[in-house]
Amino acid sequence: MDNWTFGFTLMVVGMGGTMAALSLFAILMDLIKRVFPVKEEQKE
Repeated sequence: MDNWTFGFTLMVVGMGGTMAALSLFAILMDLIKRVFPVKEEQKE
């Protein structure tokens, strides 16, 4: 494997891992919002 192939493979794996982690965090935050909804304060 030459340097260009290795570099491209490493870039794809790194960016893919980053996008997968961000997607996982987005799903987790949505789940937490559904489990613990925000209660708005009532004004008198």
